Amino acid sequence: MKKGLIIAAVAVVVVIGIYSSFKGSYNRMVALDEGVNAQWAQVQNQYQRRMDLIPNLVSTVKGYAAHESGVFTQVSEARAAAGGVVTVDRSVLEDEAAFKRYQQVQDSLGASLQRLLAVTENYPELKANQNFLALQDQLEGTENRIAVERKRFNDLAQNYNTYIRQFPRAIIANMSGFRAKAYFEASAQAQSAPVVQF
Repeated sequence: MKKGLIIAAVAVVVVIGIYSSFKGSYNRMVALDEGVNAQWAQVQNQYQRRMDLIPNLVSTVKGYAAHESGVFTQVSEARAAAGGVVTVDRSVLEDEAAFKRYQQVQDSLGASLQRLLAVTENYPELKANQNFLALQDQLEGTENRIAVERKRFNDLAQNYNTYIRQFPRAIIANMSGFRAKAYFEASAQAQSAPVVQF
């Protein structure tokens, strides 16, 4: 009888240990997943800020450079492709193809804004306009914020992905439906050095 009690006590301790380990790992995965989702929302917040600045920037530039309609069309098309509102379902974080499509739309919008700002170099009176300068500063600040938030997102996604892929947590993650998150990557144009001509 004493031997049976010892075996039962050991079994109870083992079960409690396994339960505690599973519970701790699962709760940590939930916390890391929520951290990634919160950072994703912050990235989208900055994209939305940029989206909201575009109409003001375009209308200011149009007043000075009305004949640059091709650039305005590119900006409008890129903004329309982004959908006007940048909030995307969190499931895109676990679908690498959908995440890349989302990133390409945002990269296209950023590139069209760069072309718009490049056009303004030809208009000294526009470059001196206070409204334009304020919008340009806000846009530059927003682009910097986007870069910072994307970096933070990648850091949190890396922590999360590392945690759920380590053994034995990978077993718990697979059983519980935790999937790896996609990363932001540099656009294809960023891979080649810009050509500078004087």
